[in-house]
Amino acid sequence: MDETPAPRPPVFATLGCRLNAYETEAMKALSAEAGIGDTVVVNTCAVTAEAVRKARQEIRRLRRENPDATLIVTGCAAQTEPETFAGMTEVDRVIGNSAKMRPETWASIAAADFIGTTERAQVDDIMSVRETAGHLIDGFGTRSRAYVQVQNGCDHRCTFCIIPFGRGNSRSVPAGVVVEQIRRLVGRGYNEVVLTGVDLTSWGADLPAAPRLGDLVQRILRLVPELPRLRVSSIDSIEADDALMRAIAEEERLMPHLHLSLQAGDDMILKRMKRRHGRADAIRFCETARRLRPDMTFGADIIAGFPTETGEMFARSLELITECDLTWLHVFPYSPRKGTPAARMPQLHGGVIRERAARLRAAGEAQVVRHLAAQVGRTHRILMESPRIGRTEQFTEVLFDADREEGRIVEARIRGHDSLQLHA
Repeated sequence: MDETPAPRPPVFATLGCRLNAYETEAMKALSAEAGIGDTVVVNTCAVTAEAVRKARQEIRRLRRENPDATLIVTGCAAQTEPETFAGMTEVDRVIGNSAKMRPETWASIAAADFIGTTERAQVDDIMSVRETAGHLIDGFGTRSRAYVQVQNGCDHRCTFCIIPFGRGNSRSVPAGVVVEQIRRLVGRGYNEVVLTGVDLTSWGADLPAAPRLGDLVQRILRLVPELPRLRVSSIDSIEADDALMRAIAEEERLMPHLHLSLQAGDDMILKRMKRRHGRADAIRFCETARRLRPDMTFGADIIAGFPTETGEMFARSLELITECDLTWLHVFPYSPRKGTPAARMPQLHGGVIRERAARLRAAGEAQVVRHLAAQVGRTHRILMESPRIGRTEQFTEVLFDADREEGRIVEARIRGHDSLQLHA
């Protein structure tokens, strides 16, 4: 009788964005089809130098916990710095962002035909990739919310950003594929779908007739009438098209929450970042969106301490938080990324960057408290993420004092808050 133990299922660790999480789900499916076991896969992020440091730290931890497993590193940091990870003794193989989505890559890993080879890194020219992996899975998420990839890559070259070199140029999932995925997700009981991508507002530019993101949103809502709630993830406000703005105004099933890629509030810094909008553009967009949809809330990415940023320039970023009435801030202390133009600009002292990041976060926390206080006494439709926690249409977290059915949309009156979440 063969008593050889069955191989353990692969372990996956995901760092970074929702798109990485989506791709991890696709890799799980590909690895299962290939019959892979006793393998650890680390899907890395490259958005900051700190993200790369955390990836190396995670790799070392996982190697200690899985000394006999094959350890694979992939993701954006593996794509942009393959030599960094190939040089780690803990790592058996490095695969790039396009290779990780190919069935033959996982067949090769299952066959272990790379062990002992001198070429441990399989990283292609990401700029030559012309497809997305949107067809591999229908989406991922909790029992209540599913995330669907509709776009990948970025054609822009912001001076601080390494991501285009990890993701390649912009490419879109055709609208028909997206609609069919969402139909299947709704059929499986999902009440909310979130559209994700690296540069979401560039969706469609590479497709026939060059449709825009607003066209996709309107098509989804028209062709999937049984979908209760649709969200879009981070957008570039300067690229918001007329059809998207009409959807914001007219489509109640499009949720009133937008996360904006703003990065700074000073025009000179925005120019040095090579952003495509100015301070006035950001303020005007927020005013317009809120006029069209009075219950609209905004999140935003803000970078603290970009090279050459003076105290006055920083003050304009700080002021932008209230001028745009931003609620949910993602604050990034600037860190130079090798290979980007900003890394060659005059850098600020680390202490200054940390102090400015802290001030931005404090301003953001005050905005959250202000938003929470304004909801007390109001009635909201809340999507339950767990028996006692859900989110409003504005993506505000709500704590209940009794269990509700996970995945359902319930109506409840807000009775208070604790500066972090609403109470119902």
